[in-house]
Amino acid sequence: MTTLKLNYRRTALIGFAFFGILLLWQVYDSWCPTFLTDIFARNIYEMSSAELKASDPARILNVQWIVGIIMACDNLAALILLPIFGNLSDHTHTRIGKRMPFILVGTFVSAVAFPFIPLFFHYNNMVGMVIMMAVVLLFMMMYRNPAVALMPDITPKPLRARANGIINIMGYFGGAFATVLGLFFVLSHYINAPLAERNLWTIELPFLVASVLMVISALVLFATIKENDLAVQLKDEMAMGEKLAAIENPVDDDRPMSVANRRMLLAILGAEFLWFMSDNSLGTYIGNFVIYHLQSASSATMILTILGGLASVVGFAIAGGIADKIGRKWTISCGLAITFAGLIVMCFVAPTGRVVGEHGEFAFPVLLYVVWVLKGFGMALVHNCSFPMVVELCSSKKIGKFTGYYYAASMSAQTITPVLLGLVLNATLAWQALPVYAAILTACSFCVFTLLVKNIKASKVANASGLEAIGGED
Repeated sequence: MTTLKLNYRRTALIGFAFFGILLLWQVYDSWCPTFLTDIFARNIYEMSSAELKASDPARILNVQWIVGIIMACDNLAALILLPIFGNLSDHTHTRIGKRMPFILVGTFVSAVAFPFIPLFFHYNNMVGMVIMMAVVLLFMMMYRNPAVALMPDITPKPLRARANGIINIMGYFGGAFATVLGLFFVLSHYINAPLAERNLWTIELPFLVASVLMVISALVLFATIKENDLAVQLKDEMAMGEKLAAIENPVDDDRPMSVANRRMLLAILGAEFLWFMSDNSLGTYIGNFVIYHLQSASSATMILTILGGLASVVGFAIAGGIADKIGRKWTISCGLAITFAGLIVMCFVAPTGRVVGEHGEFAFPVLLYVVWVLKGFGMALVHNCSFPMVVELCSSKKIGKFTGYYYAASMSAQTITPVLLGLVLNATLAWQALPVYAAILTACSFCVFTLLVKNIKASKVANASGLEAIGGED
């Protein structure tokens, strides 16, 4: 067995970059679509979304296409900027590394701008709110691609599925922080309160805490990961990893990409586009689905996120081991099948009709918790193995560029799906269109991936153990 050893401590420290990313995205995706729904209701219909829901529920669905456009514009910017920043970081050389300057600048500017989103929302400044959302997204794009590229920069190819599991678990700790904030500061209570009684700090504090934690995570990363030193230290291991890659043809920077490798790349990116169309539709609209369709407290969405996150952590923890046994292709295919099963169940989730709490909200349907556990576990298997499969097809000189390809596929999906689903909701006037839409796209991605991607298993390698595994020899 070839000796390549994954250093778990160092990998976990790199995960602080992903901690900050998922922390911000969880707060952003959980709160901003509802902010947009309410602020459009106030400016178009001159009443809050709670008042609009009580007087004419269909009009809430009518504004979802506008919400989708705003969310899609952010993703369109990401589609353009992520490959640019990835390619730029590939060619950047500084005393602190090639990725770190982008990570630090992107984090600090995003952290400063982030708390202004709820501030402008509270005071009904729609233009200011949208501008702040754009600023946050712009600088998070500067941060995101280089941060994600940092793991494959210093991890040999056969070890990247396991390393990606650790990175994602760290990211889900960030998502968990955001979720706990949502449990303490319940958005639906704010939205359902009369305009004169709304408390700014209910929505401001989660954004402030997220900003502080983002900055701390970036500082921890900067203090513990020395890019230039690690590049020299791991040179031989990275070269060995190139020889053991799970690809049809060896990567050669001096020649065009082989036909087989290009076909593999396009198939992976095509399937990824479809599963992100599905997954992002749920992430964008689940808050509104819970508040306006199920008529339940938004805190239930936070509990959903916790359960889905726990299931994801289990998935990320075991995905690398599963991939070692059956290959990354079949690990991803299994994950898509599990997710599809959960979405079929979601098609039958309906409002309970049982009033609980002082705000007249309905009890939350327990079946949706089951759906989110299945989806969380299934998509963890998918995400854990898909990114390593993409960067397997390039050399260490082009990791930022290929990370850009990965995010171009995901962000193009996230640009299209909020608008498309918003139009579907507007046309059908039925919130049940959400799980049907997501299930169809997941089934399509399963077919594309299973039929077009080859299962090439990497050579087995040894993993670090004892003090070596937690960095005792660094």
